[in-house]
Amino acid sequence: MSRIELTPARRKELRGDAHHLEPVVMIGAEGLTPAVQKEADLALKAHGLIKVRVFSDDRAAREQMLGQLADALGAAPVQHIGKLLVLWRPIPEKAVTPAEERKSAGPRVVKILKFSKNASQRPQIKRITVMGNQRVAAGGSLKRKDKRVVSIKKKQTD
Repeated sequence: MSRIELTPARRKELRGDAHHLEPVVMIGAEGLTPAVQKEADLALKAHGLIKVRVFSDDRAAREQMLGQLADALGAAPVQHIGKLLVLWRPIPEKAVTPAEERKSAGPRVVKILKFSKNASQRPQIKRITVMGNQRVAAGGSLKRKDKRVVSIKKKQTD
């Protein structure tokens, strides 16, 4: 991957956003290992903007680590101040699965298959519109998903 280039204005904005962050990845005496790169990649996927602490006194080595991390992860190097490195990469969009789409509170049409008591008759197919706070019970009837909310004043009068 290649690193992302930032405009000076965007870099300044990201430096301000990173000011209050704590380091989430630490680079020790082993240096920049594949495990460290993997952790930095996971942190960038989750947060987008991260701080990395490097326990090394060599400034040139820290500068090189910042470049290597940015190139390997496809991130933008935001800042190198002292032993802290700041990296940014846009958080990827989460793909919405069909199951998650169905969980929305809007009405949806559900097919219910009802068998007759007489085995020789064909089962009936019913289409029922299920609203956001409803669920289909075992017999094919609709019930509330959550208990009905009663106001505090009505509870006191009852």
